[in-house]
Amino acid sequence: MRRIAIVGAGQAGLQLALGLLGAGYEVTLIAERRPRDVRGGRVTSTQLMFGPALRIERDAGLALWDDDAPVMPCFELSHWNPQAQPEAPVRRFTAPFDEEVRSVDQRVKLSRWLALFEERGGRTEYRSVGPAEVAEVAAGHDLTVLATGRGELSALFPRDTAWPAHDRPLRSLACFYVNGVDHDGSDPGAGYVRATGVPPTGDVIMMRALTVGGPCDILLFEGRWGGAYDCWSDRPGATAGLRRALGLLRTFAPWEYERFRRAEPTDAGAALYGAITPAVRRPVGRVDGGRPVLGLADALVVHDPVTGQGANNAARAAASYLAAILKRGELPFDEGWMRETFDAYWASARHTHAFTELMLSDPQPERVGRIMGAAFAHPEVAHRFTNGYADPLTYRSWLLDPVGADAYAARFGV
Repeated sequence: MRRIAIVGAGQAGLQLALGLLGAGYEVTLIAERRPRDVRGGRVTSTQLMFGPALRIERDAGLALWDDDAPVMPCFELSHWNPQAQPEAPVRRFTAPFDEEVRSVDQRVKLSRWLALFEERGGRTEYRSVGPAEVAEVAAGHDLTVLATGRGELSALFPRDTAWPAHDRPLRSLACFYVNGVDHDGSDPGAGYVRATGVPPTGDVIMMRALTVGGPCDILLFEGRWGGAYDCWSDRPGATAGLRRALGLLRTFAPWEYERFRRAEPTDAGAALYGAITPAVRRPVGRVDGGRPVLGLADALVVHDPVTGQGANNAARAAASYLAAILKRGELPFDEGWMRETFDAYWASARHTHAFTELMLSDPQPERVGRIMGAAFAHPEVAHRFTNGYADPLTYRSWLLDPVGADAYAARFGV
């Protein structure tokens, strides 16, 4: 029986570990926190997941919340600049998703998956590891996969110089899980994924989710540095932070303020602050003695959450790696195989990273403004743009391609 170690118990690490365990491998999972600590901790993300990634979970038997997690049927995008043009109307479009969209609090999902891994006979070690400890793990396993890019572990994987190197985060982030938004059916838009862009302030994104206490709503602020949304350096508690967030909504998205004005934090851990520096790294790292280890998901590719791709990428990466490991059989997991395994995943996933980079570019290419202008005026464009989030590979021939984007925009006279 082949022995595989996975360091990191996030979406990708746990999904891969459960898949390998079900296929008969001897799997050791190294996690920092036990299930009860994960569930009782602070929120860690917004984890918006689109149809293709949800199908991956369902096919793996891991979609355990289909009866409880709210489905968001549409995407609504608003654009307004009250400081520059206070009397200008809000530009807005709404478009339906072709497949279901859900969000399950990672405290709920990962704690249950971690417990499930143990229930099914997986071996779990609860500890933090650095490069030296990874070397010890790798020496005792046929394959070691690093599914976390925290701290010193990210330094094991060199940067991919083919992609832009960012020396700092592109946005200031704040996230709140709340109760108190009315979902009685009188305001269908309250159940959509919604985003409001206010240059030069930034964006605020709203969505439904399932958290530890049941259905809730999420507010995610994506602040431009130095703008009004860049105001979280003091890391206030959940109640004080939400009060500040409501003040921002009242100024920059008053229609959202009306929805959220009675909101309260879902729990003491319902606030998250931070910033993410995007990065793309090469897939093979080396530990003491030159032994190769394989990176997975966030260990290699880090996105800003503005396009909601993180959990989707993790699910795709885990499924792709699982298929490659099963196909490998008894052959060695050597460096060549590791590179091929990542390349097979990255052939599609690179478009996700390109999409996120494009949406955060400052200034954005002129073609983006033309496409978005067409989306506000033409439902066909809004629908195509909206459903590209489910699989950013579909942007390749138009939004991500200057010639294709110009040709497409010209069809609508913009």
